[in-house]
Amino acid sequence: MVRIEFLGPIAKESLEMEATSLQDVAEALSSDEEIKAWLQTCAVAVNDTLVSSLDTPLRSGDKISLLPPVCGG
Repeated sequence: MVRIEFLGPIAKESLEMEATSLQDVAEALSSDEEIKAWLQTCAVAVNDTLVSSLDTPLRSGDKISLLPPVCGG
């Protein structure tokens, strides 16, 4: 099981799922219309390290964080 955290303005509770890669996570989250809208713009971190490939392998216990873009000053 991996844990997915939704940060910032994404109003979703964390969830756990079986996944062997970020592609598995993306496919599962795409079924939720609210989250699907965020998937194109969010940065993704696995165990607090930013990643860019959906081919990133996952292991049981990994933490995936969806980080929406922010602006500030």
